[in-house]
Amino acid sequence: MKKIIVAIDGHSSCGKSTLANDISHACGYLYISTGSMYRAVTLYFLRHDTDIKNPEAVKKALHNIDTDLRVIDGETFTFLNGENVETEIRGMPVSNLVSQVSAIPAVRTAMVAQQRKIGENKGVVMDGRDIGTVVFPEAELKIFLTSDPNIRAIRRYRELQQKGIIAALQDVEANLTQRDHLDSTRTNSPLAKASDAVLIDNTNISREEQLAMVLALMDCRMKEG
Repeated sequence: MKKIIVAIDGHSSCGKSTLANDISHACGYLYISTGSMYRAVTLYFLRHDTDIKNPEAVKKALHNIDTDLRVIDGETFTFLNGENVETEIRGMPVSNLVSQVSAIPAVRTAMVAQQRKIGENKGVVMDGRDIGTVVFPEAELKIFLTSDPNIRAIRRYRELQQKGIIAALQDVEANLTQRDHLDSTRTNSPLAKASDAVLIDNTNISREEQLAMVLALMDCRMKEG
């Protein structure tokens, strides 16, 4: 059966990874969380007190970073230099810095190169901020996901609680607002809806309805080819 590239972009905590995971399980596609890759880089910078405003320091650090996404028992985990850091990269210290790190041109160049290489054989679903506009502008199906800001904050807060990460709801709301602003206004690869992307607002639809909608779109795209 023909396989395609599914590119999912959208605002912070609007369920991009949930949708991507659901597509991966339903279709047997490889799921690549670009956000996790940037979070792993951010964690490395935090651990090593890397001055993100110093291009040479960033360049040197990138040479020592190896990010890897592994599927274990059906779930995707993020590894940094061989260490499972999936829980740590979801904490507020990383969340508060990741938008700044992901805006650094050298970081984006390094990560985009990895992401394009992974998607060469298609059969990939990838989520992030610039997948449909920069990483895979030729993707057969592009989705731009959004949701009500208050709903997004509550979802993120509950996700952190389930993982045992302590955070106040107001801090989560402030972080999402800041990240939306930084992601949308950065000079390098800003968050933007591709002209041919399908907009999905999942504020009032279920996870199952959302997946059914996207699977139907995928079927259409595969028949078009």
